[in-house]
Amino acid sequence: MKRYIILSAVLLTLSLPARAADLQRSLTRFFSDRLQGIADTVSVTIRTPDARRPTCPQPQLTLAGNSRLWGTLSVQARCDGVTHYLQVQVMATGDYVVTRTPLARGTVIDAANLTRQRGRLDLLPSRALLSDDRLSGAITLRDIAAGQPILPFMVRARWAVTAGQRVQVIASGAGFSVNSEGLALNNAAVAGNVRVRMNSGQVVSGRVGDGGNILINMPAL
Repeated sequence: MKRYIILSAVLLTLSLPARAADLQRSLTRFFSDRLQGIADTVSVTIRTPDARRPTCPQPQLTLAGNSRLWGTLSVQARCDGVTHYLQVQVMATGDYVVTRTPLARGTVIDAANLTRQRGRLDLLPSRALLSDDRLSGAITLRDIAAGQPILPFMVRARWAVTAGQRVQVIASGAGFSVNSEGLALNNAAVAGNVRVRMNSGQVVSGRVGDGGNILINMPAL
């Protein structure tokens, strides 16, 4: 019996590195798949002690309520009907947007103001913009230094409609469309919500279309 216990302990000790390597590969593949097209290198460090890790070679992995894909994260690993919670550190390298030159508050951003830089995405400030898709024509809300990553609160979309502007309102539904005119009550960018006081005095809410018209979808009766 004593020899059996010793042999079992030895076999368990030898299997631990293999299990750890399998879990490491599974986690790296899990995050690499989700970061495809965003990060070109991904590295995962498991912080959870060996005794609290799943033992099956390919556990079912899901993010435990995390919106981020890098940094310190919690991952659910389901194995043989049991859910384990793993703490991991995810390092990711890829491109992100920075300012090419200093931008003063109120600057209308164009492509000449921006450049891409490669580095550790997990070391960036939370919600730093990785592409310039939202930045063309945006207006800075504060001074931004050269080389600084851009965060959403630093900019706003250019207004397509301003408060006090006369606007066309298009209400449409199943098989009909009605055009009318009103007065915008707030500033709004394309796809933003705006309230409009109609000529009748009624106040309606709609969405700003690409051409600056206010679109209202009427539900079917």
